[in-house]
Amino acid sequence: MNTVHTAQPDPRPVYARATAQAAALIKTVRPEQLTGPTPCAEFDVRTLLSHVVGGTRRIAVVGEGGDGLAVRPFADEVTDDAWTAAYDDIVVRVLAAWADDARLTAPVRVPWGEVPGRAALSGYVMELVAHTWDLSEALDRPLELDPELAEFALAAAHRALPEAERGAEFPFDSARPAPEGAGAYERLAAWLGRMPLSRA
Repeated sequence: MNTVHTAQPDPRPVYARATAQAAALIKTVRPEQLTGPTPCAEFDVRTLLSHVVGGTRRIAVVGEGGDGLAVRPFADEVTDDAWTAAYDDIVVRVLAAWADDARLTAPVRVPWGEVPGRAALSGYVMELVAHTWDLSEALDRPLELDPELAEFALAAAHRALPEAERGAEFPFDSARPAPEGAGAYERLAAWLGRMPLSRA
């Protein structure tokens, strides 16, 4: 038995909450904000939305037993007036794909290797919550974010990225020091090498 993975909590309720939070934030995006910067230097708001929808589609396919690596992690076909509908639709699909308990122990292929479904979905909680913070920063923080989701994502980030220094093979920069008294989202962002736009 792999005690590292079986000791992890069921990520599905947390992932469902994270998708609801992301959906609420996506609904606030105004057309003139789509070309604005985000804490992901290579993404503007439009590209970040494309990545969130595409990444959710990828983990839906993984949950359905398909090859997530065959799914492009961007949704370039979505028009600017359809981001809310596109995300809402893929959330229905991803939650249904992971409803079966057997998906948590089945081995799946994700960009960082073959892992049990529980570990894969936990990794996508980390990604979604981090990108929700990115989007919130880009939109000037229109909604209050749930700190419990960031705490879960930070624990997943420490498992996935235990070392602070990272090379070019990682999709995250080396960790930055978090400000004194930082909240959960600031600590998550710092561990993933990000900083608020106001400090960038």
